[in-house]
Amino acid sequence: MAIKIFIDQGHNPSGYHNSGAIGNGLFEQDITYQVGVFLAELLNNDPRFEARLSRETPTTVLGTSNATSLRERVKMANDWPANYFLSIHGNANLNPKINGTEVYIYEFYTQANWLAEQVLDGIVDEVGTKNNGVRKNSSLYVLRKTKMPAILVELAYLTNTEDADKLRDKQYEFAKGIYNGILKYFGFE
Repeated sequence: MAIKIFIDQGHNPSGYHNSGAIGNGLFEQDITYQVGVFLAELLNNDPRFEARLSRETPTTVLGTSNATSLRERVKMANDWPANYFLSIHGNANLNPKINGTEVYIYEFYTQANWLAEQVLDGIVDEVGTKNNGVRKNSSLYVLRKTKMPAILVELAYLTNTEDADKLRDKQYEFAKGIYNGILKYFGFE
């Protein structure tokens, strides 16, 4: 029986509500879309996994507001039902020096926590971003409302020049890092 992983590509296309961060000529929703597609391909080419995407196409729009967009993503995962939920995001900060990768979870000392640690290490090893750690944020809707272990991955900062270059040029490597982390979490490596 394949392990079912729901990949939520954070945000909606430009011009719609909930379109995400912008920095150094990059749009968060474009990066999250493509990294999600690469990750789904890696997982679906491995018979141990079955992956589904929240945004099947670059123009897929979920919900009519920020709240309904988040609700729709969680509903898709819960209705499937997925075994794990992974939300992909890009970060931004007013300080352009802030950089690196972090992963958010609902609660420490949980399966999500252990998965987050492996995914974070996988990205850092594959892409070379700074390790900003696993962080608890119990206010994030997609972590609160999913019925399975859920993590939210902030790949890197669009507002930092070095991170932006990686987000532009290494989208496959970000996906591979996440995939490597998933394999390690399950002891498949």
